[in-house]
Amino acid sequence: MEYITAFIVGGLICVVGQILLDTTSLTPAHIIVTFLMIGVVLGAIGVYEPIAEFAEAGATIPILGFGYSLSKGAIEGAKAKGVIGAFAGGLESTAGATAAAVLFGYIISVVSYPKSKS
Repeated sequence: MEYITAFIVGGLICVVGQILLDTTSLTPAHIIVTFLMIGVVLGAIGVYEPIAEFAEAGATIPILGFGYSLSKGAIEGAKAKGVIGAFAGGLESTAGATAAAVLFGYIISVVSYPKSKS
């Protein structure tokens, strides 16, 4: 059942993004930043926590989940270290995922051969 809920919630998030991409003049970069900020706001006001607990990976893997992780880390850092912790907490909470993304991107760039667009 965990896989089904993760698939449905993650799929709904992606459907919203695809609808925005198809029906508006927003670029993919604008949509990503919008979703990131929505994740930060929903995480900061406590709305995203129940969604993340219900859908698990379906809610934490998309970019909304990254925004949620940033806000959660910033709140925890602010409680522990004050103002400095608010800035450092978000970075500390997402450093592992960011490092993994950079590492895997580098490995793929070394292994794969790019195709020309022409």
